[in-house]
Amino acid sequence: MTIKIGEKIPLVNLFTMTKEGPRPITTSEIFANKKVVAFGVPGAFTPTCSAKHLPGFIRLGNKIKEKGIDDIICISVNDPFVMGAWGESQNAGDMVKLIADGSGEFTKATDLALDLTHRGFGVRCQRFVMTVEKEVVLSIAVDKSGKFELTSAETLLGTL
Repeated sequence: MTIKIGEKIPLVNLFTMTKEGPRPITTSEIFANKKVVAFGVPGAFTPTCSAKHLPGFIRLGNKIKEKGIDDIICISVNDPFVMGAWGESQNAGDMVKLIADGSGEFTKATDLALDLTHRGFGVRCQRFVMTVEKEVVLSIAVDKSGKFELTSAETLLGTL
């Protein structure tokens, strides 16, 4: 079952890219004692993710943070080098932290996996957005495969 409102974020290991290289980071480090917007995308550098999803959160990041959000993170089943390069190419800066779920641990533990093997992608993350406070899910929306309707920065901003 997909993670639900009121449930705690599972403890898994993820990675972020730093100037020194990939750095391990746990979900506890990301979500503890903070209010965080996390959104997931099927893949870095893919059309909808690069043209709409990530750019929307970069563009509206300040407005989202004005609503009491401490951090905005983007999660994808990609390696930290790819996520770092994608963040640079999109000028994400410090507005959106790009988090690599290279082994799909978070994606599987939250039941947000999407099997795109038939399209040559393997198992990826469904397109989702959630608000998490102190490691507990406050809200979550998941788009149907191939859609971009419920998870945009604009839609999220209207719910905060």
